[in-house]
Amino acid sequence: MNENVTIRPITEADTDNIIRWRNAPSVVEHFIYRTPLTAEAHLNWLHNRVETGDVAQFIIMDGETPVGSVYLRDIDRVNRKCEYGIFIGEESCRGKGVGSAAAKLALAYAFEELNMNRVFLRVFADNRRAVKSYENAGFRYEGTFRQDVMIDGRGQDMEFYAILREEWQKGA
Repeated sequence: MNENVTIRPITEADTDNIIRWRNAPSVVEHFIYRTPLTAEAHLNWLHNRVETGDVAQFIIMDGETPVGSVYLRDIDRVNRKCEYGIFIGEESCRGKGVGSAAAKLALAYAFEELNMNRVFLRVFADNRRAVKSYENAGFRYEGTFRQDVMIDGRGQDMEFYAILREEWQKGA
């Protein structure tokens, strides 16, 4: 694991970075929802989803530098599951294991702090770089939803991956 990578809770002070990263074409192309993110929308998310506990969101740090965000959304405490998401906003940090390291830290939080049993994710089927990172973190392929979302009028396949508490405990 990349020893320089840590995660810390997101704050309002991160708004400018989140807006810049989330609106970068190289990030947006991997999101289902592609509407440009505004500061108002981000702060609404922060106050109404993160601060209420529906979402646990973190800033990924490479040393002292913020480079992206990782989050656990739609936290379901009854069924003990949540959805995982990540983006590396700083292009210079992609492909260097930062995402895999951040995933492992977020999974530790999900299983140890939130007491989740299952963490799942959705990824565009053609985003092989992300899939490799998810697999490195221990996620396992569960299936493909064919033409699950419409992007620019074309159906796009989504792959689903998950990791269970017992798999994580065994070191996936």
